[in-house]
Amino acid sequence: MAPEDQTVVPLRAPGALVDRLGRPLHDLRISVMDRCNFRCPYCMPRSSFDDHYRFLTSGERLSFEEITRLARIFVGLGVRKLRLTGGEPLLRGNLAELIGDLSAIDAVEDIALTTNGILLAQHAAELKAHGLHRVTVSLDSIDPSTFRQMNGGFDGLEQVLAGIDAARAAGLAPLKINAVIQRGVNDHAVLELLERFRGTDVIVRLIEYMDVGNRNQWAREGVMPSRELVDRIAAQWPIDPASRHYPGEVAERYVYRDGAGEIGFISSVTQPFCGGCSRARISSAGVLYTCLFATQGLDLRAPLRSGATNLDIADLIRRSWHAREDRYSEQRHGTPKPADERKIEMFYIGG
Repeated sequence: MAPEDQTVVPLRAPGALVDRLGRPLHDLRISVMDRCNFRCPYCMPRSSFDDHYRFLTSGERLSFEEITRLARIFVGLGVRKLRLTGGEPLLRGNLAELIGDLSAIDAVEDIALTTNGILLAQHAAELKAHGLHRVTVSLDSIDPSTFRQMNGGFDGLEQVLAGIDAARAAGLAPLKINAVIQRGVNDHAVLELLERFRGTDVIVRLIEYMDVGNRNQWAREGVMPSRELVDRIAAQWPIDPASRHYPGEVAERYVYRDGAGEIGFISSVTQPFCGGCSRARISSAGVLYTCLFATQGLDLRAPLRSGATNLDIADLIRRSWHAREDRYSEQRHGTPKPADERKIEMFYIGG
């Protein structure tokens, strides 16, 4: 592998780099691991991802040095928020060291992690000490049987809850829980999940079941619209809408009227928010994707390993973002995509 180019990409003001629809590049999601210890049917169904599925080898994944180098280049282009994803990122050994390297990059305002929480209790304090700011835990139900159904048949609910407690104790805040809600599968357990975290600083976000990738057997009948959930929750606990924290925030915020906390709704099926999307994604193999529903991406690993300078790579990224016009969710029910056009699987680029 070629030594890292130390050329600094000049910092630009956030929003200086925009796509064809005027959307800035502000957030970078980095998948550090394509493997996962769950087999959630909406992401990595066991029928497709069994014991014989070929995941990336360690040499095919970006090294921590390569990830840090790319992060520096993206920060020079306006990125201010970094999020580590998977697969399950805590399956990647020594992840805290990577976070330490990323936290040393000037102008990075926020470093977050998305995890299923199984391994979080043993790592939370170390991650915080190395510079992680906050954590999002994927947890679709706290009913044990529904939890197993949603994750492909695994136990571990108590470990996830212990991980949440450990993250809160370590100061990884605000801690958010992401719950994908499927009609007829776990929608009956929503109130129980919310009640578990009412009165705490944990923010539960309810996500509409999306047609990410090609293998999750998505059907619109499985979508539980956020509007129905708002009505159901309000019948139990009155809630009021709250303003967004920043432009492009994906969750529609509500607060309990009695002061018991906050709920978020992510409604990319019934209320698409493509117009405010400022997120780029890098797979663990080093491919840049400009949309969660992308069908192709830009290989950055090859130039990283073949001697390209930071300025060369920055130019590749700049041209890719300038050409970006993705708005899949807004077009979902418009002209059908060709049958042979395959979307990238969510486990490969994170949520």
